[in-house]
Amino acid sequence: MASGGLQLLGFVLAFMGWIGIIISTAMPQWKMASYAGDNIVTAQALYEGLWMSCAMQSTGQIQCKVYDSLLKLESSLQATRALMVAAILLGLVGVFVAVTGMKCMKCMEDDQVKKMRMAVFGGVIFIIAGLAALVATSWYGNRVARAFYDPFTPVNTRFEFGSALFIGWAAASLAILGGAFLCCSCPRRETSYPPTRGYPKNAPSTGKDYV
Repeated sequence: MASGGLQLLGFVLAFMGWIGIIISTAMPQWKMASYAGDNIVTAQALYEGLWMSCAMQSTGQIQCKVYDSLLKLESSLQATRALMVAAILLGLVGVFVAVTGMKCMKCMEDDQVKKMRMAVFGGVIFIIAGLAALVATSWYGNRVARAFYDPFTPVNTRFEFGSALFIGWAAASLAILGGAFLCCSCPRRETSYPPTRGYPKNAPSTGKDYV
């Protein structure tokens, strides 16, 4: 029962992490800059994400523009996109594999060993998905921090970490933690030793010697 509860907890955490990775990928607030120009009326808050850039006016109006060409984007942004999409796809596969190996599911009940292996394999997939998202968000955050502290970057165009980065870090951590719980939830099989064979008892001596 304890291993079943740990397995369920791991799946819930990994699933929440996968949903968080999807939300982080879709959000435009990967980096944001808030500044006021010469005219206070035209104050803007700028946001940039993986797929679009947005500008929020002081009146509350938000205008977003999707990036026109994929080939014109920076290679680092393309790599971040690829890692996040790969994390989402791996998480989808991990959901189906882990559900198949859950003890509360009826499928594969005849072979408990394969069922346990499916749960462990689903946990490994979740860990890989979380690592991919963690690498993508950390790489993007490092680029934002380096540009912020670069003395050649104009003050009014410096960007800071957006909320999507924090959601991505939290989601990646949940996916890795949940995957680890799935991998550790299966009970270890006890080593079975062959039964000891007793030595045959010597027949009682009748006192007669045979030649």
